[in-house]
Amino acid sequence: MTDEELIQKALEVRRNSYSPYSKFAVSAALLSQSGKVFTGVNVENASYGLTICAERVAIGTAVAAGEMEFERMAIVVKGGGSPCGACRQVINEFSPRLPILMADENGKLVKKAFLSELLPDAFGPQSL
Repeated sequence: MTDEELIQKALEVRRNSYSPYSKFAVSAALLSQSGKVFTGVNVENASYGLTICAERVAIGTAVAAGEMEFERMAIVVKGGGSPCGACRQVINEFSPRLPILMADENGKLVKKAFLSELLPDAFGPQSL
């Protein structure tokens, strides 16, 4: 699967974001090593701390399906922003060198970086 195809998968599910409070829709598409794609959207909650990010939804869905080895993740968000700190930490649990594709709300690639660049000196399983 190409980077563009993975971004398109994330773009397609973005409309399902539940973001009535922030109006900041985020979606993610995670490509597993087996070739399956797992998507996620942010799901907000009136108790803001209970909101869950698209990246963590995609990872949780993949893990629930028995997948824990990943090739790439595409994130679609207004302006092409990067994953938050909590998401970076969860991604690190499974794929410290995962390539992250950051695209804007039109699906245009804004930046591509490895998680290890976004979360240097990460705390992970090797830290225990």
